[in-house]
Amino acid sequence: MIPIAVLSASLLQLLLAGTFFVIPVVGRRLGPAAQRAAEAEVARQGIPGAVLARHRIDFGASQASVVLAMSIGVCLVALALLNLSGSGTGRILSWIFQAVVFVLGCVIMPGEVFTTRYLQAAARKSDDPSLRGLDVEAFVEAAVKAYPSWFRGVIAARLVLATAGSLLVIGLLAMPAVSGYFA
Repeated sequence: MIPIAVLSASLLQLLLAGTFFVIPVVGRRLGPAAQRAAEAEVARQGIPGAVLARHRIDFGASQASVVLAMSIGVCLVALALLNLSGSGTGRILSWIFQAVVFVLGCVIMPGEVFTTRYLQAAARKSDDPSLRGLDVEAFVEAAVKAYPSWFRGVIAARLVLATAGSLLVIGLLAMPAVSGYFA
């Protein structure tokens, strides 16, 4: 019988993996529309929409980011299945991989959740007067409207699962009570 701690850790890994599959697919599919909406809002503010591209502000998912996200998702699924099967290798690799995901969650993913704040800070620091003059909140909101309403929740869930969830997975798999399962 699979210990509850292992089952819980594996479920967290599978939920996190799901976010790494959903977010890039939706971003790739609807990103161009979101980018056009943001550029239209910037143009409505009297600034050429090209200012976003010039400063590498993109609301879509590049092919490279899709491949990376899908690869992370596949690794998480594989680790969850290894843990469910009682593989000691899966347990050790989970500790390592979840630590890496935790760091990514702390460093990269907050920018996806707090996009407006990050872009406002970047605009304030920019040497480009056209970027400093933008109503960042308005163009971010225009881009967000191009995505389904549930999408922001999935992005927030990924941040929580990548940070707190990763720590929980590591802790659950480190419990002495599950050691016998991995023997």
